[in-house]
Amino acid sequence: MALFGEEVEDEDRDKWIVWFDGASNALGHGVGVVLVTPDIQCIPFATRLCFDCTNSMAEYEACALGIQAAIDFNVKLLKVYEDSALVINQLKGERETRDHKLIPYQAYIKKLMEFFDNISFHHIPKEENQMANALATLASMFQLTPHGDLSYIQFRCRGKPAHCCLIEEEQDGKPWYFNIKRYIEDKEYPREASDNDKRMMQRLSAGFFLSEGILYKQNHDMVLLRCVDAREAKHMLVEVHGGSFGTHANGHAMARKILRVG
Repeated sequence: MALFGEEVEDEDRDKWIVWFDGASNALGHGVGVVLVTPDIQCIPFATRLCFDCTNSMAEYEACALGIQAAIDFNVKLLKVYEDSALVINQLKGERETRDHKLIPYQAYIKKLMEFFDNISFHHIPKEENQMANALATLASMFQLTPHGDLSYIQFRCRGKPAHCCLIEEEQDGKPWYFNIKRYIEDKEYPREASDNDKRMMQRLSAGFFLSEGILYKQNHDMVLLRCVDAREAKHMLVEVHGGSFGTHANGHAMARKILRVG
C-alpha cells in the first residue's frame, strides 16, 4: 500500500504517521502537519507562528505540533516523516544539536516521546512532503487576528473544470436548439405554441443558419457558431481545458511558442 510516495509495510499498518514541515519567509512563519491514521485518513493542521524564529525552529515547532496531536489521539505507535535531514538526524541522536535555540526543542520532544510504545523518525525527499509544506507555507502567509482560528481546510480532487457542471442534460433527450432547427427546416412550431410563442420563434430563428443538417448561430461579427448539445459541450470543454489541447496560453505566449517551434 502506497502513501504519499512511501510504501507502507505490513508491520506498519497499525502505526499512525506524522508528516511535518516548517516555513519561514518575508511574510511570516508557519508550520504544517498531516496526521495519518492506520486506515489512511488524513488530519491536517496548520499554525502561524507569531514570534521571530529561524527556519530550523519552525521545523521543530512543526514536529512538536505533530507529536502532540498524536498524543491527543492516544496514539502509541508512530512514524514521523520530514524532509529536513538536519532535524531528523538530530532527533534520532545521529547529529549533535549545537544551536542553543534548538536544544530546548530537542529536550521537549524527547519528553513527548515517552508517551509512545514505539516512535521512529525518517527523512524523506522534499517532493514527498508536499502537503505538509503547502500547509506550512499557507500558514506563514495568511494573516490571522488574535484568537482568530480557522477550521480545517478540506482538499478534494476535481476531474473536470467547474463550469462543465453548469451544462444541464436535456430532460427530454432533445437538444436545446431542437425547436429552432425544426422551424428552420420544416416551418413547424412546437406543439401547443401560442401566437406569442410563434412570433418569438420567428425572431429567434432569424439569427440561426442551417447547413447540411448542422445548426449555426450567427455572431454579431458574422462568425458562425456551431450549436451543440449538452453531451458535446461537456466533451469539448474537457478537451479544451484538460485534454489534448492542454493548458491555455495568451496571445503573446502562443506567438513565442510558435516562433520557437518554427
